[in-house]
Amino acid sequence: MTLRVFKNLGFDDWADDEDVTDAMLMAAALEIDSGLIDAHLGGYLLKKRVAAPGRGKSRSYRVIVAWKQGDRLFFLHGFAKREKDNITQKEKAALTRLAEVYMGYDDATLAEIVADGDLLEIVP
Repeated sequence: MTLRVFKNLGFDDWADDEDVTDAMLMAAALEIDSGLIDAHLGGYLLKKRVAAPGRGKSRSYRVIVAWKQGDRLFFLHGFAKREKDNITQKEKAALTRLAEVYMGYDDATLAEIVADGDLLEIVP
């Protein structure tokens, strides 16, 4: 099965503001799917470092994703390391609920949501 990669609109806005490209996100998604994970946050949630242009991963961005190996990955939330060290418990709870909703979509529902523009699929 091929990994499908998505981002929600809020994440897309953040990525645009921070110059995080789809190519950078796809590279991170493929690293995750091959087992290179920075932190398991419980359930479907993971934290992954993404390098900013010209900087190493340790001084760059953190992204929170929902992931099911070999199936689908959703970029949910991003932040710069300079802004904060981690997400709050309240953010984690909200992202956990969102991850469960996204992972519950069947392929037909997911296709409708992408067609409506409410989720964006990143295609390699």
